[in-house]
Amino acid sequence: MKVYLDNAATTPLRKEVLEAMLPFLTQHFGNPSSLHAWGQKAREAVENAREKVAQVLNCSPAEIYFTGTTTTSANIALQGVAKARKNEGCHLITTPIEHHAVLEVFQALAAEQNFKLSLMQVDQFGMVKPDDLDKLVSQETILISVMFANNEVGTVEPIAELGRKIESLNQKRKHFPRIYFHVDAATVAEYIKLDLQKLKIDLLTLGSHKFHGPKGNGILFVRKGIKIKPILFGGHHEHGLWPGTEDVAGIVGTAKALEIAQKEVQKVSPLVVILRDRLINGVLKNIPKAKLTGHPKFRLPDIASFTFEGAEGESIFLFLDREGIAASSGSACTSGDL
Repeated sequence: MKVYLDNAATTPLRKEVLEAMLPFLTQHFGNPSSLHAWGQKAREAVENAREKVAQVLNCSPAEIYFTGTTTTSANIALQGVAKARKNEGCHLITTPIEHHAVLEVFQALAAEQNFKLSLMQVDQFGMVKPDDLDKLVSQETILISVMFANNEVGTVEPIAELGRKIESLNQKRKHFPRIYFHVDAATVAEYIKLDLQKLKIDLLTLGSHKFHGPKGNGILFVRKGIKIKPILFGGHHEHGLWPGTEDVAGIVGTAKALEIAQKEVQKVSPLVVILRDRLINGVLKNIPKAKLTGHPKFRLPDIASFTFEGAEGESIFLFLDREGIAASSGSACTSGDL
């Protein structure tokens, strides 16, 4: 029997998602930029998907952009905002445990564009303290990025509290640039309800393959009024932020997957928590010197992360693979660093 325990890396495509995509792979295959009936059918599908995503996230369709991946969305958002606002300020803040799509973008901006970068420290569980921003924010701060939940140890960050903290800081910055707040929410769509009217977030990024959608499709939320300088060129698509012919089937599938994921949060999360805790308790009880990593309480329902004293992670997971069990040592995005 084969057991797949690596949904943090990618998830299988839902049957309903595939069914929604198929007509746009076989029948309605027109280019959305074309004026003929095939093209207009495709354009209608893209805009309907945009409206569906906006409805699910409780925002305006004009604030939703379809991209290639979460990494693509993060690059467009972070590079685009930083370059558009460099004359206003040059200070960026993030954490040392962000996904490479955030951390390496900020590091590149600091090295190549002379931005200043500060890192919020995390505790032993990988959690930030919102009040630490009081010491880090400066007159030059323009952008802060914190992931919604860590994709390796599962710790859920206090995003709502961080949003309120940044809003409070902004209210005191009448003569200084407004601080924008970006959140990488790639890992949470199946388990945490996302309401962008309640969360004080300016930019949010998602990748559909993390919630049973197609690979190679991302979502970028940009709150109205925020200016982004394009980092890619060659087309008008997605208001110039993601130029190139749209992946209509992928966009339709992404919207369907997000709709289902968010609709089933309250049903799925408690069930997955039961399975996760059963695994955690079994490992800690039966394997000597096993230690749980990540926050013991504020963690994603689907993440069980351990260290095993005296054992190499890669060797463990190669052994599990031979036994038909799929799991990962660290995230798939950092597997080349092992």
